[in-house]
Amino acid sequence: MKMRWGTRLTSVLSAVLLLVFLAACAKKAPPASTPSAAENPSSTGPATGWTPEAPTPSLAVESSADAFNKQGVLKRIHFDTDKWAIRPEDREILKQNAAWLLAHPQFQVIVEGNCDERNTEAYNLALGERRANAAKEYLIGLGVAANHIQTVSYGKSHPLCTEHDETCWQENRRDDFVLQHMK
Repeated sequence: MKMRWGTRLTSVLSAVLLLVFLAACAKKAPPASTPSAAENPSSTGPATGWTPEAPTPSLAVESSADAFNKQGVLKRIHFDTDKWAIRPEDREILKQNAAWLLAHPQFQVIVEGNCDERNTEAYNLALGERRANAAKEYLIGLGVAANHIQTVSYGKSHPLCTEHDETCWQENRRDDFVLQHMK
């Protein structure tokens, strides 16, 4: 039987298209990291070899004291020159800090008293201690357990700002709040 040129071309093209179609529909092997249905009996996929994707690992929420310190969950307060009285605007900050501490009893806090560079080291250490104790007493008054609060004075040895002007000194007259896990 003699075929015409057009019929042969049509037959060849049909065969090529059929091969391409079959190749596209061929079953692909699952990636090496995905367990097959035989390896994972809890798989609920159909018998066609389909397996569900591996679950995405949940995001690990960092809840260490260091992580919270880096986030700055407890805010610092500031003081007037040569004073250790808690200022009205800082009372609100201490209320927020106390609320956080009461909601997270697994932590204790270290109140770090700091001063500006003026006056002697001995004077500034004593003033820093008074500032830290003033904040501690305020937190205790708000319901934070006394055994969850420690104090330390750094005097003028831990400045945030090293310029020699009132703006910088104001920034250094502060209490910092550092979290630690309860021991």
